[in-house]
Amino acid sequence: MEAVVFVFSLLDCCALIFLSVYFIITLSDLECDYINARSCCSKLNKWVIPEMIGHSIVSVLMLVSLHWFIFLLNLPVATWNIYRFIMVPSGNMGVFDPTEIHNRGQLKSHMKEAMIKLGFHLLCFFMYLYSMILALIND
Repeated sequence: MEAVVFVFSLLDCCALIFLSVYFIITLSDLECDYINARSCCSKLNKWVIPEMIGHSIVSVLMLVSLHWFIFLLNLPVATWNIYRFIMVPSGNMGVFDPTEIHNRGQLKSHMKEAMIKLGFHLLCFFMYLYSMILALIND
């Protein structure tokens, strides 16, 4: 059963890595003026809720399966995703707003956040892979 938990976590982590790379590429396209702010923000806002759900599912799964260290490692990122979604000001298009993305260095901070998430998900990928292999060997 433990191997199934880590296989699912590994697949979910692959999807989150893909989303992080997609966010980085889309934000880079905006930075280089290949796409406009409205198009960029609408593309990214489509994936904010699936990212939040995917990360929250893995966190809850680790809590239920009593993998405390991995749960505590995932908790800050899951909490940050939920906080960021809840704290969107009324009137904004979403987490990524085309009228504000060029103000106050928001584009750079969004890019930095996407890079940090990519690094985090890569770390989790190898941790889940290692845990899955250990679970398969011990069964």
